Amino acid sequence: MATKNPVTQLEFRDAWGRFATGVTIITSTEPDGGTHGMTANGVLSVSLDPPLALVCVDKARNTHGYITADGWFGISIVRKDQADIANYYVRKAADRIGDVQIPLEQREDGPPVIAEALAAISCKVVAAHDAGDHTIFVGEAVQLSTNEGDPLLFYTGKFGKIELD
Repeated sequence: MATKNPVTQLEFRDAWGRFATGVTIITSTEPDGGTHGMTANGVLSVSLDPPLALVCVDKARNTHGYITADGWFGISIVRKDQADIANYYVRKAADRIGDVQIPLEQREDGPPVIAEALAAISCKVVAAHDAGDHTIFVGEAVQLSTNEGDPLLFYTGKFGKIELD
């Protein structure tokens, strides 16, 4: 079904929901030194030289303020068996419930990342671009780790899994 201008937020979200993506947890450091997390799929690699990644963060989210203040963010690409962590962080901080164990790996620079994630990348912000109700933070990767496992996916508003041959 085609729509005409203006495209509504619901239509736009629905269209992009049909694009299967991996699932990441974006970590940042709270003013008191605590670790804050946010589930996101608006992330991607930008450059290999230098190694740059970007994350798109809603300006109304706590994560936005924490990254702006600290200048760092972590990207953890989560495994299919880490769906409980993704479900926990998909909610706003005030709405998080449950007793979810969040295994964190401390880093020399930047916020902790999710331990045993498929990949965890620590990024120092090198640019921030205004983009409507979001900011695009570009960060240079200063440390990373990788692990084996199967990815957690996001499609049509739900988490899913894929079995690879």
